[in-house]
Amino acid sequence: MAKDMSCARVKQCSAASIGATERHNERLNTDYANVNVVQERIPLNVHYRSPPSSYMDTLRTMEAAGTVSTRGLRKDATLFDEIIIDVNTMYFEHNGGYEYAKKFYEEAYHFLEKKFGSEYVVAAVMHADEINKAVTSELGKDVYHYHLHAVVIPVVDKDILWSKRCKDPALRGTVRETIHQVSHSKKWASNIPLKDEQGQPVLRSNGKPKYRPSYSILQDELVTHMQEHGFTNFQRGELGSTRENLTSLQYQIEKDKERLASIQERVEAAQTKYEAAWNVRKTEFEIDDMGKKTITGKYTVSKEDYKQLTALAKEGITSRQEIHKLNEDISLYKKQYIDCKYELRDTQSAYAALRRRCEPFLQALKYFPQFAKGFAEKIADLLEHREAQQKKEREEAKRNPYRSSVRRQDDQDLER
Repeated sequence: MAKDMSCARVKQCSAASIGATERHNERLNTDYANVNVVQERIPLNVHYRSPPSSYMDTLRTMEAAGTVSTRGLRKDATLFDEIIIDVNTMYFEHNGGYEYAKKFYEEAYHFLEKKFGSEYVVAAVMHADEINKAVTSELGKDVYHYHLHAVVIPVVDKDILWSKRCKDPALRGTVRETIHQVSHSKKWASNIPLKDEQGQPVLRSNGKPKYRPSYSILQDELVTHMQEHGFTNFQRGELGSTRENLTSLQYQIEKDKERLASIQERVEAAQTKYEAAWNVRKTEFEIDDMGKKTITGKYTVSKEDYKQLTALAKEGITSRQEIHKLNEDISLYKKQYIDCKYELRDTQSAYAALRRRCEPFLQALKYFPQFAKGFAEKIADLLEHREAQQKKEREEAKRNPYRSSVRRQDDQDLER
């Protein structure tokens, strides 16, 4: 059966945010917000590309070697793209599980090398340590959700021209050099028109054409590549679906909601089917006295007794199944309870550590309340001013991406 495939998320990472991404992907944390991570399985994660140092240090090394350039970028510019590729859990369960997933995502990694350039793929790792609780409950065994995290540097070739102030008139306006510029917006720019069901271009309100989202095009290319290399029996995610952009946590929440609705439907169906049996009440002695033994040694029962015995038998079968299921649920909930106890303990430890760090301020607040209050207000004003300044810079960058100061610096570099 074909299973939907989604190159689900392309996440932009700046210098400030890439550290958290690295810690998650490379499993460098001691605790994880994702409760589905089973830390004992972390060694089963497969690294197709491991950076020689941290993600950020790798970029800086490439920049120093002239492999890439970040000249002119804002401090909060996108320097990395994290690409998360996954397929429905049951796709791998039906095709060989862990071993098949390793081969599948190795080929997906080769696709990213081809798409972005091997030298610009900083890291790629298949996670095999996140349990899929819905499928685990459905199949009655531990089932894990295999998916690929890859971090790439979005690079485009940029021509640097000789400026008008060049001493040689013949060189002015010609290409001085071509650099490999880090640029998320240009790397993901799309020039493929978006068409409606009749094949006609879709236009904006100003009459200009709309273009297909680059992330959607990436999914098409990925599916084509995988199928050409022998990984068939699946299809791309629904075209235009917002599910492609769901975070891992949002996706898990949706699946848990679907699972809960399914359980509720089964409970309601069982209640409707066996409701009549619940009205039957018989003691063991009453059941033993039901029926009369004939001279042939057989027993006969009345029509009413037969109905009641049948109802009790159905209820017994249903109850046995429910008891078995409840015992399984009890084991699962015990495990979750233990996990929650550990999480609570870790949270309490973190709180205690944070309180110890804040103790000097708490003491100041106790003995010098006015001084501490003034200090806190100054910090709040500073943060508010910084946030306003960053917002102003972002708005300015939207209005004028190529700031005049950057252009002046480029011209000076070219003159030299």
